Amino acid sequence: MTVKTDSSQPQADELPQESSEARKDPPKAPTHVAIIMDGNGRWAQKRGLPRLAGHRVGVDCIQRVLDTLGQKGVKYVTLYAFSTENWNRPVDEVEGILEIMYDALQEQTQSLHDKNVQILHIGKTDRLSPQLEQAVNHAQKLTGGNTGVTLNFAFDYGGRDEILEAVKQVIRDQVPAEDINEALFSKYLFTAHCPDPDLIIRTGGEIRISNFLLWQSAYSEYYHTATLWPDLDSAELERVLEAFSNRQRRFGRVTPPEA
Repeated sequence: MTVKTDSSQPQADELPQESSEARKDPPKAPTHVAIIMDGNGRWAQKRGLPRLAGHRVGVDCIQRVLDTLGQKGVKYVTLYAFSTENWNRPVDEVEGILEIMYDALQEQTQSLHDKNVQILHIGKTDRLSPQLEQAVNHAQKLTGGNTGVTLNFAFDYGGRDEILEAVKQVIRDQVPAEDINEALFSKYLFTAHCPDPDLIIRTGGEIRISNFLLWQSAYSEYYHTATLWPDLDSAELERVLEAFSNRQRRFGRVTPPEA
């Protein structure tokens, strides 16, 4: 599902930075920020709580992150909430996450709508309960006309699965091979409504892609932070956005030397 609010900015973990004071132009905000929300379970375990308590707190953090990013000018936010592989977790945890997802939609859809956020789901729906699917559809319909930040909520999403589904649909549509190019193929993806992410943030200290936006992330900037998702606050997001603004995005080209 996708959600809209009003936009935000980044910390540099690997690339050298120039002083922000030396820059003449104001920091540039990414148009699309995607986040792998990792660390809910560890956050809870560190506090002697069950893992599901961390997932519930993690959901409560979403509006805070959207508010910060929206204020910085970010137009699209994609949150990786539940992958196609997460179904392999213990049954109790999966059922708990599904319940938390349903409760979040019931409790937060109206407030996000009031903030002009557009909510969109990206991923599959065939494994969702009828009640959860209905809640997803209601959120998308209610917020469909909003013009603030668009929130793509990736639930039962997998990058490989998305690409395979796109290939199957291209075949069903009998598209001639000579007409298939990157622009056309992108229209068959769940994210056809938005640009590719400029910045992908992974919380929790892990350094891997985890089957997230495989096609769309070809030239995204990555930022890995040890901060667990429930602890991701506006100060950390400021650092992340600052780091992004200091990176040179070449898209395979070589930056010419300064004269």
